[in-house]
Amino acid sequence: MQPRNMSMNGVVDLAAVKAAQDAKAKAEQARAEAARQGGAGAVAPADLVIDVDEAGFEREVLQRSAEVPVVIDFWAEWCQPCKQLSPVLERLAVEYNGRFLLAKIDVDANQMLMQQFGVQGIPAVFAVVAGQALPLFQGAAGEEQIRQTLDQLVQVAEQRFGLTGLTVDPDAQPGQAPVQEQAGPYDAALNAAAEALDAGDLGGAIRAYQNVLADDPAHPEAKLGLAQAELLQRVQGFDPQQVRQEAAEKPKDVDAQIAAADLDLVGGHVEDAFGRLIETVQRTVGDDRDTVRRRLLELFEVVGQEDPRVVGARRALARALF
Repeated sequence: MQPRNMSMNGVVDLAAVKAAQDAKAKAEQARAEAARQGGAGAVAPADLVIDVDEAGFEREVLQRSAEVPVVIDFWAEWCQPCKQLSPVLERLAVEYNGRFLLAKIDVDANQMLMQQFGVQGIPAVFAVVAGQALPLFQGAAGEEQIRQTLDQLVQVAEQRFGLTGLTVDPDAQPGQAPVQEQAGPYDAALNAAAEALDAGDLGGAIRAYQNVLADDPAHPEAKLGLAQAELLQRVQGFDPQQVRQEAAEKPKDVDAQIAAADLDLVGGHVEDAFGRLIETVQRTVGDDRDTVRRRLLELFEVVGQEDPRVVGARRALARALF
């Protein structure tokens, strides 16, 4: 099963990346619901370390990463460094008292997950935050280095996504608390859009996202999903070799540069796509310049407004315009 809502190794996941604002809103909603239920949802210290396989990955890692950073420990029984690292991570998971959840994945039994994360050797430690994956470190590491890495992780999770972690009750009975996610008013439409994307029905996905935006023009997940689906639809009939050849031969041709930028982004070459359009803005005037600027803003939506690459490109665009 391909994990959804993941962006790693600099590649944009065009299927279902969550906007940071949406993740933050869901986290706040979950905390408010727990408070209304008098602290329901608290976990026992033993629940802070879980074993995860491919079948449970989406439920136990991707979904739970909307409420707490999930640290993934890729290990194997035959790996001696793993036997040194894993107990440290397990102890720190309890010590951090719910600020992160430790998911242990046996690579021998879950090779598909190992390949999807691009694990080249073990031990390897990753994190998933609000559905987005990032590498932490590989190989043996000292406890001080691990603590520094974890401190940075929980800080970013709280500041960017509003994830303050799980409530831990020392007296609670062990038994993994289920992910509690309230159904939102647009969940049916968003699920329909996701299913259409999975089936390759880009037109159906676009209509579903448009239906949400017709009622809520600022809905972050629908805006992001629509931008992604429209991008995929634009490049669907492209001949990559022809598109790149035309872009190289016609540096001032707005349509050629826009098409190449779309292709760059779908291929995960985010900086190349942004740089190409910013250079085209510098070479054009009038309506042509505005056309390029608007496409660049659309690509910003695809990547996510808080992505550092978008922040840097916005500054470069401002310099190019003014």
